Amino acid sequence: MDEALLERLTPSQRRAVCHRKGPLLVLAGPGSGKTRVITHRIAALIESGVRPGNICAITFTNKAAEEMRQRAAALGASGGAHISTFHSLCVRILRRYAVAVGIGPNFSVYDESDQMRCLKEALHDCDIDTTSLPPGRVLEAISTLKSKLIDAEAFKLQAEDFFTRTLAKVYARYQKILTEHNGLDFDDLLMKAALLVENDTTVRQELSDRFQYLLIDEYQDTNHAQYRLAKAMASSHRNICATGDPDQSIYRWRGADIRNILAFEKDWPDAVIIKLEENFRSTAAILEAADKLIACNRHRKQKNLVPVRTQEGRFSVDGYEDEAREADAVAQRVQELLAQGVSGRDIAVFYRINAMSRALEEAFIRRRVAYQVVRGVEFYNRKEIRDLLAYLKVLANPADDVALQRIINAPARGIGKVTLDKIADHASRSGLTLFAAVRSANEVPGLTGGVKEKLAEFVKMMTSFAGQIEGNVAPLAERVFRETGLESSLRGSGPEGQTAVENVEELISTAAAYDKQADNPALVDYLQQIALFSDADAYDAVSGQVALMTLHAAKGLEFEHAFIIGLETGLLPHERANNNQEELEEERRLFFVGVTRAKTNLYVSYARYRAFRGQLLRTIPSQFLYELGSQFVREVPESDEVPLQCRLDAAPRPQPAPVVTTRPAPFHPGELVRHKTFGVGRVKKFVDMGGNSVIVISFNNGQTKSLLLQYAELTKV
Repeated sequence: MDEALLERLTPSQRRAVCHRKGPLLVLAGPGSGKTRVITHRIAALIESGVRPGNICAITFTNKAAEEMRQRAAALGASGGAHISTFHSLCVRILRRYAVAVGIGPNFSVYDESDQMRCLKEALHDCDIDTTSLPPGRVLEAISTLKSKLIDAEAFKLQAEDFFTRTLAKVYARYQKILTEHNGLDFDDLLMKAALLVENDTTVRQELSDRFQYLLIDEYQDTNHAQYRLAKAMASSHRNICATGDPDQSIYRWRGADIRNILAFEKDWPDAVIIKLEENFRSTAAILEAADKLIACNRHRKQKNLVPVRTQEGRFSVDGYEDEAREADAVAQRVQELLAQGVSGRDIAVFYRINAMSRALEEAFIRRRVAYQVVRGVEFYNRKEIRDLLAYLKVLANPADDVALQRIINAPARGIGKVTLDKIADHASRSGLTLFAAVRSANEVPGLTGGVKEKLAEFVKMMTSFAGQIEGNVAPLAERVFRETGLESSLRGSGPEGQTAVENVEELISTAAAYDKQADNPALVDYLQQIALFSDADAYDAVSGQVALMTLHAAKGLEFEHAFIIGLETGLLPHERANNNQEELEEERRLFFVGVTRAKTNLYVSYARYRAFRGQLLRTIPSQFLYELGSQFVREVPESDEVPLQCRLDAAPRPQPAPVVTTRPAPFHPGELVRHKTFGVGRVKKFVDMGGNSVIVISFNNGQTKSLLLQYAELTKV
């Protein structure tokens, strides 16, 4: 092995990189050089004689995959190796084996908006009232079933009550609509690929022969379908390397199953387990607090975060009177950092839910601080963007009726709803796709000569575009934008129209960037990338602006200076964690992810009052604050407009004098108490904060809880 490849690696990283045959689990803490290990492992395998084309590395976001490709390329190891997201891999498998799955290889990938449109059509066809069965709830249920690899036919056999029988009926009709449109939703990509590889021995063997080494990043975020797909692909050669961290599993709400990584040794009994505990990212104060926090979780694999950086950093917890003062204080501190020469790209503010960005944005605008809200899929939800993409989708997949219905009269060309209904009725009776019915408009009863002429012009225009679907995408997109009339209609609609034109020009720029990067650019491939775009791919470090984002979007990023706001019960942990231990542990992991994004300084805050549905409500500080070790967090005094600060700085500093009270503590360490839900336990700690006093109890069931005394309803035993 070339020593130059290994010289900058730690001993544990070297062991992971040099492992050759058999299953390997790399437990990689945050900032421990996980991506370095994966890319160096790819390079080491190639150096040892493995053909690049026999290596498959899978991660979860386009941004992570691109970073992995670039870093592998820097090691001279990217050519031929497959590096992509799970969904991209599944698209590749399904296009290659489309006949075996019963779909066309030019299938469309439907985003959430397209899925909702198809689902509403299914509910209508099944004569189901959407007020009694909301479409969002149905789509979520279908998504859950697909992630568990339960198709419509299998679910129909399981249905046993009114709701499940109704759901089975809608599920079947929804799937039929997708098939008619030659479309797949995101969950279909995983489900159909996993079932194909599991059940078709020929396909499984071909993939196993092709990808003889499987490297999976962020294994803790895999759902059941991804887990089954990976297991099937590696079942023959058993060369599976899973890299991840149970402490960073934060996507349970979308199907991620932490048990996949916790049970890796059961699936692969001879697996080699390597822990990466050295942290190259954060200062000691941040890591110490992170370790204290995550130690409160039970479902994890024990490891410690060992700081490598010797630089001193700052970790503080600040309390504010209300969310406006909290937001203004954050904006002011950001302003101070910028004045000191810190780049905006090195600063981020994290929050639990998107709605919390409003107060921050107002404060940043007042203080004239440039910022970006990282919520990237919204760009692709703009009308002008969806219109142009719909044209491109129809060109790539003429069976995509959803896209065709969107653009056949956009911009207006005299083909209204009545005409479209007649065409759709004819298509249904004749067994045609909507586009095929438009082509045969002369056979559609009830259409006037003028309408038929307009339809013929539309078909002629689309046919002229179709010759360009192979090759560079940007020239085709630009031509479609111009020749369909979209551009002229937008330019004639005032300042808003000009903004829309600029948005489309930005989209065409992304197509041009794709053309330069792709070996063989093609429209189908470009649309696939757009469909699989996520919020995590939206962060633009080049802009130099301060980033505002949810904690979920922060996964995989790092910043010199990070702020986490809203550490209040009901926000973080979220209210869904009430009386649910699994949800509470996930909320704690989410906070842990946020804490470990910070490299040098971390500022955590909470507010005494926060607006909720138009009302200013009193909040309760999050239990996570006490789990960090900040025993000095106290109520914000009513009259105090200056933040009451609890500092956990790395540098030694005078601590505030403890609050002297003459009240006897109601509970003491060592006392036995009973809780109506958790049973009998022993008091470990009591933090006297008046109305917000916290008691930490180790219960006989093995759980340790930090409870607010006023709500705990404890009795002494």
